[in-house]
Amino acid sequence: MKVLMVIAQKDFRDEEFFEPREVFIKNGTEVKVASQKLTEARGRLGGTTIPDVTIGEAEAQDFAAVIFVGGPGAAVYLNDSAAHKLARDFYAAGKIVAAICLGPSILANAGLLRGVRATCTPSEQENLKMRGAEYTGAPVEVDGKIVTACGPEASREFGKKIVELLKQ
Repeated sequence: MKVLMVIAQKDFRDEEFFEPREVFIKNGTEVKVASQKLTEARGRLGGTTIPDVTIGEAEAQDFAAVIFVGGPGAAVYLNDSAAHKLARDFYAAGKIVAAICLGPSILANAGLLRGVRATCTPSEQENLKMRGAEYTGAPVEVDGKIVTACGPEASREFGKKIVELLKQ
């Protein structure tokens, strides 16, 4: 089982990347990382990682899930056609599509949250509602194969919910 975590090159939210990643690895899931470039990516709190693939090169067929990590840097993907295509490709293939914090707005902007129960960081709730999501405000929300979460405090639970879906 292999998942793709999409992070911004700069200012991704460390907990939203490292905590779910740890949950995935502990449960035997291989994790690959996508970003804009293959150079070192830095989290807002100073954590670093080297992406394995660029967002434009990633293919849904190679993974069981895509996870969009939040943080202020994730704003680069809000209107990014490659990010939207990636999310839609995973969704169309019946795979898990997940996002945390600012990330659910990427899914909403890609047209994937219409009629879907979803949550996000409070600053993005109006965007989700405007794009047809049923905003719940819950820490983590699962609707079919779409998993959304509100922020850093929900990171570990977010990872666990994705693992539960991967095991189904």
